[in-house]
Amino acid sequence: VVTLYGVFTNHYSANGPSRCLLLELLDISVSELLLHSSNQGCSMWMIQHCARDVLEALAFLHHKGYVHADLKPRNILWSAEEECFKLIDFGLSFKEGNQDVKYIQTDGYRAPEAELQNCLAQAGLQSETECTSAVDLWSLGIVLLEMFSGMKLKHTVQSQEWKTNSFAIIDRIFASEGVVNSAIPAYHLRDLIKSMLHCDQGKRASAEKALCSPFFSIPFAPHIEDLVMLPTPVLRLLNVLSDASLQCEEEYEDILEDIREECQKYGPVVSLLIPKENPGKGQVFVEYANAGDSKAAQKMLTGKIFDGKFVVATFYPLSAYKRGYLYQNLL
Repeated sequence: VVTLYGVFTNHYSANGPSRCLLLELLDISVSELLLHSSNQGCSMWMIQHCARDVLEALAFLHHKGYVHADLKPRNILWSAEEECFKLIDFGLSFKEGNQDVKYIQTDGYRAPEAELQNCLAQAGLQSETECTSAVDLWSLGIVLLEMFSGMKLKHTVQSQEWKTNSFAIIDRIFASEGVVNSAIPAYHLRDLIKSMLHCDQGKRASAEKALCSPFFSIPFAPHIEDLVMLPTPVLRLLNVLSDASLQCEEEYEDILEDIREECQKYGPVVSLLIPKENPGKGQVFVEYANAGDSKAAQKMLTGKIFDGKFVVATFYPLSAYKRGYLYQNLL
């Protein structure tokens, strides 16, 4: 969940004094990631990462008795410093059993019971069924389905066919030849999404139960596109060293010093690693004190010519780097 640093009052607002929230600065949103996926869908590593992080956030919120009530791709952002996805925008949130906001959730991510409540409220009527934390699970189910398919599903989930048999549409999306991820055995993800998209909110999985899905036991590795899109404090430089440079100790030390000197232009370097053996052979891993420095370095070093070669700079998961785990296959 996004960190709140403080609250202050702006007395100079055009509409009179207004309360302002000072929140941590986060990075790219899932909405932007979907745009960059070019209708191909996100990688299974990214979907799993996002699903786990958001479910943990929801489990915490729901345990405290709160409903987010506006979960959508734009409200899920990446934290470069903590290397996780976080929930933002609690403007429609309410305490379960004490809902003071009648119109909740956004079109395309609105649970059936919230849709009914909104319609009745427009007619000046009271709904007999209260909205619960289950509305958040519905929204997340749609978000994950969009991440898998790479398609916006607003019109799909508002169609009569969806209302008649949504599970058949989900099966069709997972079986589609146009979906790149269909080559991966993703039935655990399909079943997880289905557990969140029961029309009957009483049958919907809770956040805690969803976290027990077998989907989270599958070890996925990030694609190279993931490591370009999601900033971390660790930078990985490709196409820098040749095998000959690795074998000559004197040349290796000179290159190591040159790289350290170049990288320190963008911020203090905490550590620098150039493996001489696989996995990771010849790749350069630079750990910065913070993600801001790493982002500045990635921007400036990408495409730079080093020893006659064009440098490719991506980010790298800090947790994996600290464990000494270097992904071997990045597709």
